Amino acid sequence: MSVFIKKNNIVIAIDIDIDSGYQLVADNPKIRFWPADVTNRKDITAIVNEITLQFGRLDGLINNAAIANPYNTPLDSLSLDEWQRIIDINLTAPLMITQQCLPLLKISKGNVVNISSTRALQSEANTEAYSATKGGIVSLTHALAVSLGPEIKVNCISPGWINSSNEILNSIDHQQHLVGRVGHTDDIAEMVEFLICNQSGFITGQNFVIDGGMTKKMIYTE
Repeated sequence: MSVFIKKNNIVIAIDIDIDSGYQLVADNPKIRFWPADVTNRKDITAIVNEITLQFGRLDGLINNAAIANPYNTPLDSLSLDEWQRIIDINLTAPLMITQQCLPLLKISKGNVVNISSTRALQSEANTEAYSATKGGIVSLTHALAVSLGPEIKVNCISPGWINSSNEILNSIDHQQHLVGRVGHTDDIAEMVEFLICNQSGFITGQNFVIDGGMTKKMIYTE
C-alpha cells in the first residue's frame, strides 16, 4: 500500500486489505482509500478514471505495493507459481500502473517514485524471487526515466531495515547501523515527499538507498 502525505495534498491509497485501508482513512482525513488489486488492469483503469473525474490531475505516483515470503521458501522448493505471483505484484504491477497513469502525469509534469529494497544490492538465503523483483525495480526506474523524460521524472528508493510496526527492538538492532538506530517510516516518507516536490527537479533515474549506512558496513566473523 502506498501512503505518503505531503502538505495540502490528497493521498489515494489502494490495496486489497480493506480493513487496513479504512483504518488509514480513520487516522487521517487526507487519505482516500479505494480497494483494488494492483495486478488487475480493470481495477487500476477504474481508479485512474475516478481520479480524472474527481480531481482532474495526478501529481505523483508511488509504486509501493509488494509481497515477500517471510518464511523464505528454500530454493529447491520454490514453485514457479509462487515466483510468478511475486513477479506480478512486485515488478509487473508498477509498470502497468505507471502506464495507466501516464496521461495524467504528463499533464502535471509529475513524478513517479518506485520503492525497491536493499535486497536489490545484497541478499539473505532463499530470497530469490523478492531480490529479483527489487533489482528489477531499480532497473525499471532508470529505463522509465529515459523513456518518460523530460515531462515525467522517475526515481527509486531502496529502504533498509524500517521498523514499520513500532516493534520494540534491542540495542544490538540499533547499534549495527552506522547512524545508531533502525529506520522509521518517516525516513522513507520524507524522501518520497522530496522527490515529488519542485525542489527535486534536476533528479531523475536515481536509486536512493536509505538504510542507516548498513550496505556500506563491512562485516567479518572471527
